[in-house]
Amino acid sequence: MSDATALAQPDDKLLVYMKLTAVSVIWGGTFVAGRYLSAGVLPLASAGLRFLLASLTLVLVLAVTRRLFVRLSVKQVIHLFWLGFFGIFTYNLCFFYGLHLISASQASLIVALNPAMIALTTFFVDRERLGLVKTGGIAACILGAATVIVSKDASVLEAAGGSWLGNLVIFGCVVSWVIYSVFSRPLVREIGPLHTVTFSVLCGTVLLLCVSIGTGDLNWSVVASLTKAQCFSLAYLGVIGSALAYIWYYDGIKRIGATQSGVFIALNPVSAVLMGVVILGEQLTPLMVVGGGLVLLGIYYCNKPSKAISLGVSRTA
Repeated sequence: MSDATALAQPDDKLLVYMKLTAVSVIWGGTFVAGRYLSAGVLPLASAGLRFLLASLTLVLVLAVTRRLFVRLSVKQVIHLFWLGFFGIFTYNLCFFYGLHLISASQASLIVALNPAMIALTTFFVDRERLGLVKTGGIAACILGAATVIVSKDASVLEAAGGSWLGNLVIFGCVVSWVIYSVFSRPLVREIGPLHTVTFSVLCGTVLLLCVSIGTGDLNWSVVASLTKAQCFSLAYLGVIGSALAYIWYYDGIKRIGATQSGVFIALNPVSAVLMGVVILGEQLTPLMVVGGGLVLLGIYYCNKPSKAISLGVSRTA
């Protein structure tokens, strides 16, 4: 068992799992909101406004909780900048530009690779143990997520190779999120999830605003022309999908590790489908149920303590 997992006691783990499940439900709706917003607002403007709202929310939370100031070393500031550069700036450029090129279903299929990429990177960087059971759980998550996405839109397989540029751009989201997840652990332990998220988001937001304003994509006329529906999408993306969800995600990484937290991302397409069934009255097919079951089974086995043969040396404290 990795040292990160050992940090969370059994009673704490249930709360962590509940938060990560909620994060997946929230993120399941960001592709829909992002796709809708991208239809009327340029990618850089969308990203800049989303994280400007997220930054204001996070700073407000720090102010209300009287935890606004924390002493940072030069090394920590540089670390936070790179987290913001990859996890906020680069990820969102890829996210919004990618949704201009391919459908939300195609994007979800590519992003479903996140659990495997996080696990592999953690294995090579942190030497976090990957037992056979955990590896099988990750595979089940990916297979289940893909099953749900394909069962919802079978044409995604035909279109998958049709826009290689869009696929490549969305894969940039995966790479960026892996960096944001795996390389955040030292800071999360040192200054906590809330400050790590807030300062990295602030760094990324400054970059997004500089580029979006500098290119002319974001100006007052863009803000003034936003419809009520677009404002609602931005509020969802910024306050709930970024500020709240990022804090809970980083808290999960702190308590159970990047690999175990990352597998919950496979729930994103499942939650998106369920929201479509409940809110929009879409049809729930047997294949969707099977895919969702595989994801849940994979998450269970990935987070289940196992004495299976390790694929690597356990990371020592």
